Amino acid sequence: MNRNDKNGDGVASFFDFVYYLFYKVYGKINEGCYIVMPITKHLKLFKLTEGILLQHQYVNYLLRHEWNNLVNRDGLYNYLEEIIPGLPIVADAIAAAHIDEGLLPPIGQQEVWAAGVTYLRSREARMEESADSGAADLYDKVYAAERPELFFKSMPYRVAGHKQEVYIRRDSAWNVPEPELTLFINSNGNIQAYTIGNDMSSRSIEGENALYLPQAKIFERSAAIGPCLYVPSEPIATDTAIRMSIHRNNAEVYKDETSISRMKRSFTELAGYLYRECDFPSGSFLMTGTCLVPQNDFTLRENDIVSISIDGIGTMVNIVSFKPL
Repeated sequence: MNRNDKNGDGVASFFDFVYYLFYKVYGKINEGCYIVMPITKHLKLFKLTEGILLQHQYVNYLLRHEWNNLVNRDGLYNYLEEIIPGLPIVADAIAAAHIDEGLLPPIGQQEVWAAGVTYLRSREARMEESADSGAADLYDKVYAAERPELFFKSMPYRVAGHKQEVYIRRDSAWNVPEPELTLFINSNGNIQAYTIGNDMSSRSIEGENALYLPQAKIFERSAAIGPCLYVPSEPIATDTAIRMSIHRNNAEVYKDETSISRMKRSFTELAGYLYRECDFPSGSFLMTGTCLVPQNDFTLRENDIVSISIDGIGTMVNIVSFKPL
């Protein structure tokens, strides 16, 4: 069990609470010395069908704000902390029920963009899939280049959320999920929050010809984000872990994990390039690339279950399906 996950939905369990107290607050014994562990203060925003739920220090609060106006600001953490005293408290059982029954992707009018080849493993995978097309050198060069690869991923109406379906293409023989830490960047170009992203991709289409990238990446429900917007008081830790597992017919067919410290580029660097010549009036989401790549003989199938966890944020689960005919 990942003690940083909140039962997959961000709802804290008793075990999580005990772990928080004894290992985060009171510290641990190491070589006979008492060490106080650092704590990153944070809040979580859950977008619901009936409002917005704010979680802070294991207490749930209800907000009636308009989503875009709420999140698109500088100093988002400080603003949320300031308004908490005036917010109504929601009982744990009611909050859990709302999250279970009415959770939406944490997105409003924002576009979703993505960065490619930001990890060495991603470069290797792209080179492998494009070897026959003769385009392998493209990925080697973009990994080493000053300018990062950035591409448009999704409009908000195509985005899936936690426990919702993501689609694979019928005209693709090789489909994979790509788990990615995703930035929420406000209209001023400043990173304010984080969430989990799933960049659903067709490796066979992209591998056939690099110019087919939009078809390999952009289709209905090819992007998922959730389960919440994670708003820390300081930038997310570089040792934050990303984990992914895939289940098929109740059996685990893939499992791996990595750390965002393995990224070649910084988050501020990626955000800076995205905002150089683009305006985002409501802010944007930027998926930051993946390092978890299933083996080359693996492809997703209908009804596969993809679970992605990121320390502090929680877990997002998606069911694989096809776009209805």
